[in-house]
Amino acid sequence: MPTVKDVARHAGVSVGTVSKVLSEDQTVKVALRERVLQAVTDLNYRPNMAARALRTNKFNIIGLVVPDITNPFFAQLALNIETEAARRGHTVMLTNSHDDTVTEGRQIAALLDRSPRGLIVAACNDTSAKLESSEVRVLSLDRRFHSFPLVSTDHADGSAKVATYLISLGHQRLAYLAGPQDTEVGRQRLAGFVRQFEIHNAQNAALQLEIHNGQFDFHSGEILARKLLLQSEGERPTAIAAASDQMAIGVLRAARDMGISVPQSVSVVGFDDTTLASLVVPRLTTVAQPTEKLAKKAVERVLDESSSPLEDVLLEGSLVIRESTARILPAGHSS
Repeated sequence: MPTVKDVARHAGVSVGTVSKVLSEDQTVKVALRERVLQAVTDLNYRPNMAARALRTNKFNIIGLVVPDITNPFFAQLALNIETEAARRGHTVMLTNSHDDTVTEGRQIAALLDRSPRGLIVAACNDTSAKLESSEVRVLSLDRRFHSFPLVSTDHADGSAKVATYLISLGHQRLAYLAGPQDTEVGRQRLAGFVRQFEIHNAQNAALQLEIHNGQFDFHSGEILARKLLLQSEGERPTAIAAASDQMAIGVLRAARDMGISVPQSVSVVGFDDTTLASLVVPRLTTVAQPTEKLAKKAVERVLDESSSPLEDVLLEGSLVIRESTARILPAGHSS
């Protein structure tokens, strides 16, 4: 079993430097910290957590609360957080609130009872139980958890990219399937899409937009899509943007069952770029969230022991163009 001396030798630093890195001492230069963390990974070194806990009264555990672990985005994000935490000698204790605020409150209390080094919360919605005070650093992830600092993708900007892209393909009749509006994510994605649509609509009054509210899941996307696609060919939207990949995949299923071709008859766009987005047929055009960067920034900040207040971090999402979108053809033309 490798020792701290082995890590120091592998990284080319002193034992003291290794100890400082493992205890999250912020005085260590970034380059040295990265060398030590890489050595920890290379050697599969496991520090003595029990000894450290006795010294600090805190275990090398990071609490993580997600609203729905069956959502591929949160599963992917949790995996990346676990990987990043392990690089820093920490273990992640994951709980799933099942999109229920009462369950979420109980889970947060249970995690805090275990004296974690930090707590990362992806809140259910705006009615999440308040956390009055805590000696543990708390971080909001993806969506706001009360007043705690946030690490998130810029959801509004990502949706704005989708609106511009679909209009650039010549689509004039658009539909947007919004996520739940009691979540900051749902509101921001809708607002970004609508704001960008209105900018283009000021230059092209022929543009039309239907908005339908739903949930971030397959079933919601399918139900909403069936209603839209039942309209006559000259009235139904030629492009549907969904607030999540799950909703968009529900749209693909509805279109297939109804014999409507994607993207020849209707283009479909999602949001998140989960693993499923590149596996479905046709492969889904979507906005990719930088999950690895989100995880790294979240772990880095929740373990930051400096006394200075943390500011929000917004990372840019990128449009990934695949096979579910196409340029609309003028009337009388066929593909």
